[in-house]
Amino acid sequence: MAYGLTAFGEALGEETAVKDVVADYTEDVERVLGYGYDHVHRAAPAVSVSDLAVEAGRQALEGVDPRGVDLLVLALTDLADHLYWDAAARVQWALGLSRAEAVLVDQGCVGGVTALDTVAGRFATHPGYRTALVVGANRTVEAYWNRLDTHSLLFSDGAAAALAVRDAPTLRWRSSYAETDGRYADFFRMDVGGARRPFAPGGETPAVRDSWDVVEHFDHDSERLAAYAEEIDDRTARAVHRACRQAGCAEEDLARLLLLNDNARVLAAQAELVGVPLERTNARLAARHGHFGAADHLFSLARTHRAGELSAGDLVALAANGRGMHWACAVLQS
Repeated sequence: MAYGLTAFGEALGEETAVKDVVADYTEDVERVLGYGYDHVHRAAPAVSVSDLAVEAGRQALEGVDPRGVDLLVLALTDLADHLYWDAAARVQWALGLSRAEAVLVDQGCVGGVTALDTVAGRFATHPGYRTALVVGANRTVEAYWNRLDTHSLLFSDGAAAALAVRDAPTLRWRSSYAETDGRYADFFRMDVGGARRPFAPGGETPAVRDSWDVVEHFDHDSERLAAYAEEIDDRTARAVHRACRQAGCAEEDLARLLLLNDNARVLAAQAELVGVPLERTNARLAARHGHFGAADHLFSLARTHRAGELSAGDLVALAANGRGMHWACAVLQS
């Protein structure tokens, strides 16, 4: 089974210089600026995550009859527009994909990578499927957490989409690998608002567990925290290694390694572990635009492809980690 990516689309919030707004989000200004980001994108209040996904999808579908699309895979990072609601179905309808099966992927920041594996699986089990739209989207819900101070990466609002076509010769999917470690499933959750502790009038203000809660989980033990951070990076590198092995290539064969739009230190560490020079990663794009959650990889791939930075035959690895926790990698060939 083989498919390739033939078109891309994106929808981004307004670009804002981090230095101009950081003091609105945190008193620890120097720490946040030290992550190395120049800008983040913030959507207007009335713009939802599904709105962003629809616009990115519409661009990727330009010139394509939407009734000919067989599959939509939508990967989200943050909350959807509503509870008890299927964002993938809403995007399918808004784009006029009346024949398409709609699938929602909810694995945090890794979802844009595992969505490519979902496409491969659906194409393998549904021989009649020929065209799929893949969308990764993030819209930070600032009522529940702080886009600049919750993590050591800065969250942007945006969506990126790619059109996947069976047997297409461009950016061909070669392999995918994924793994999960549920020991960390309680990290970065919101305690209030679910079935265990529903929202209640006059109740406590809900908030997402953040990096500081992870610090408390490890009892402020610097050695345990360092070991956890190293594990995240090591398993990201392992995902790349195993996806490359499945594709019949080695890490040194990669023309590009596209990681999460993480902070400068993490990107440098992960690139070194994989064995790819930092200049062949998305480090520049990450610093320029911030972290789009599940949209990172499609966004970086689209920008890299559009800039003419890929030659025929080039191998590209898309690798990520996400809450759950999950690690994944997909290998494509230009």
